[in-house]
Amino acid sequence: MGPSGERTGSGRLGTLTALYVTQYLGIGFITIGLTAILRDGGTSLETLALLNIVGLIWPVKFLWAPILDRYGSRRHGHYRSWLLVLQGGLVLSLLALLPFTRPAERLGPVVAICAAYVLLSATQDVAADAVAVRLLSGRTRGTGNGIQVAASYLGNLLGGGACVIVYDRFGWIPAILLLAVLTAVGLVVVWRFREPPRTDRVRTGQAYRALLSTFGQPGCRWWTFVVVPLVYVGAGAAYALVTPALVDAGWTLERVGLVTGVVISVPAILAGLLAGAGIGRFGRSRVLVVGGVTLAVSTVLLLPLLNGHAPLAGTIAALGCFMAAYTILNVVLYTVNMDYSRPGTGGTDFTVLSSFGLICSFVAASVGLAGADRVGYPAVAVAAVALVAAGVVAGLRHQRRFHGRIRPDAGPDDVPAVAVPQKDRTVVA
Repeated sequence: MGPSGERTGSGRLGTLTALYVTQYLGIGFITIGLTAILRDGGTSLETLALLNIVGLIWPVKFLWAPILDRYGSRRHGHYRSWLLVLQGGLVLSLLALLPFTRPAERLGPVVAICAAYVLLSATQDVAADAVAVRLLSGRTRGTGNGIQVAASYLGNLLGGGACVIVYDRFGWIPAILLLAVLTAVGLVVVWRFREPPRTDRVRTGQAYRALLSTFGQPGCRWWTFVVVPLVYVGAGAAYALVTPALVDAGWTLERVGLVTGVVISVPAILAGLLAGAGIGRFGRSRVLVVGGVTLAVSTVLLLPLLNGHAPLAGTIAALGCFMAAYTILNVVLYTVNMDYSRPGTGGTDFTVLSSFGLICSFVAASVGLAGADRVGYPAVAVAAVALVAAGVVAGLRHQRRFHGRIRPDAGPDDVPAVAVPQKDRTVVA
């Protein structure tokens, strides 16, 4: 790849970075920042729990993902036309929060606006993922997904951390304006983005059939229904233990929030970027093993916390190591999901595969906490490591058997998507 190709690759990754970071800014503010602000204003825990229900919009976005694959502007770019509307909608929905300077007293409209934001953000994610499927080659797919996972932590860090600090010092309006301005950066990036022309079109029925046909690709069912659940349920169950274990060990809520929401996001961001680069250089299997081994080591380091002892430095180190491992595993899973995403239905394919993993994460939290109530934190942690280890072994078997058949090294830098006959697009991403 020559200099112009490198600049093109950098531009693609820069566009995806802006889209993914700005997508999570408001999500981080709603789930972390707004929750703290409302609690500080006297909102009950029961009401705050209801607020989190709006997050359930995210895992069901596959229901309307085929619409984005089916419809789009030829003149302005198929997915770019969606992104212009959706990114603008994100900015407007944040600005709509400006009048509610005392959100605890106007909870109804605030929750409604937040639900609208989550809906727009989830839909923007479908379009952004579809763009990634079209733009990234097999060589850059790991880097792209590393950026996606790291961006989620950075967005949460800015939206749930920095904006809360601004709120605490300067008030509601400056905090919301900061969110809106940062999100508007993504709108500027989309405006300047020139999406490659798309000549392949799918009908509505074809787009919705992709919800199921994606699982017919070689090894996709094994990956989705064996590897993904084992890894996500194991890692998610262990992660669910962290916050209650910290509280049980005597940490204040302020310290818990600072460490889990801000401090350990830094190693997670770095791990996401390094894992993405590592996949391009060493392959999916080796990075999957690194993630599994790191998670096992970090769980051992967490045993003092899980037994009720949580010295600050040692606990932060253990949690940072655990989040790095969790992030590495996420990047590998996302990358293989993108391997299975076809250019014509990239939004649908990647969304349905990722949504299943998200559902597994929700289940894992319940399983982990219920198990800890019965057998204790350490026993659940050991079981979690065993599940992840089984998932890594299953993932290695999958890659040895199906890696060549899903052709992860083919992509837009190697074969233009518009030049591939429809019958050959079954598994090329």
